Amino acid sequence: MSEKLEVATIGGGCFWCTEAVFQRLEGVHKVVSGYAGGHVVNPNYRDICSGDSGHAEVIQIHFDPQLISFSELLEVFWTTHDPTTLNRQGADRGTQYRSVIFHHDEEQRAIAQRSITEHASQLYSAPIVTELSELPTFYVAEPYHQDYYNQNSTAGYCRAVINPKIAKLRQKYASKLKASA
Repeated sequence: MSEKLEVATIGGGCFWCTEAVFQRLEGVHKVVSGYAGGHVVNPNYRDICSGDSGHAEVIQIHFDPQLISFSELLEVFWTTHDPTTLNRQGADRGTQYRSVIFHHDEEQRAIAQRSITEHASQLYSAPIVTELSELPTFYVAEPYHQDYYNQNSTAGYCRAVINPKIAKLRQKYASKLKASA
């Protein structure tokens, strides 16, 4: 592991799903579920679920850029959620489930913009509706949301929604997975 980890903040629907996907990638040190992009200070899950706080469910990915780049993370992001559906992923509906990339600096913004144009738009015939914004305050979600899939893999939502995403990840990105994934 290099001495300097970088952080990426993305939202692709329910954070339980995105957390489970990105935890399995080689070079990802830690994934933290949380909230960003709204107007309520220190929101909780109830605030988010109301749809009135303006926040999205997001994850912060702490990664080693020597092992996996921000661009590679975005490649996985585009193929493990639908960036063409506004405020919706599957049955999950509302602004809290929007597709979003919160960039941490100008370099991440440029990489994300290039990835939208050169990668995502090549994968989908419908327009990409992913929001690209500067990272506002990130709020860590409640403890029971952290490492959710790994702690609850037999729950109905996990089996029905997350398992297919992980299967797709294993099929498409086998070479990028941790040995334990």
